Amino acid sequence: MDAGVKNNNHGANVRRWREWRNINQDVLADKIGVSQATLSLYEKKEKLEPEILDKIAKVLDIPVEAITELEQGTAINIISSTLHDNSGSIFNQPTFNPIDKVVELYDEKIALYERMLKEKEEAISLLHEVLKERK
Repeated sequence: MDAGVKNNNHGANVRRWREWRNINQDVLADKIGVSQATLSLYEKKEKLEPEILDKIAKVLDIPVEAITELEQGTAINIISSTLHDNSGSIFNQPTFNPIDKVVELYDEKIALYERMLKEKEEAISLLHEVLKERK
């Protein structure tokens, strides 16, 4: 066995997945109900208990097997395969159509201007009535 590669190291795989998901240790620790120091210890262990694996996998939104069966080379393949479909990219496409947002803002401004114009017309009408009463 190559000394530089540890197959199926649960703790190292938890760390890889946590980092890949861009989650800090303290955040993951809080979500699984342990301290940051305890999570740090988990990430150093070769094997983790099934209950701990279940909690971590649930928070990271991955199957437990992604932690227990992941080898170092596999992690590289997962990351590289996401570069082609943008699923792991920080440059994800927006979930809305930007043109729709522009139109929505434009419609809101038009509605605002219409309300302001109506209020101005009402004020002018009121002033006309006051002037008529003075004459």
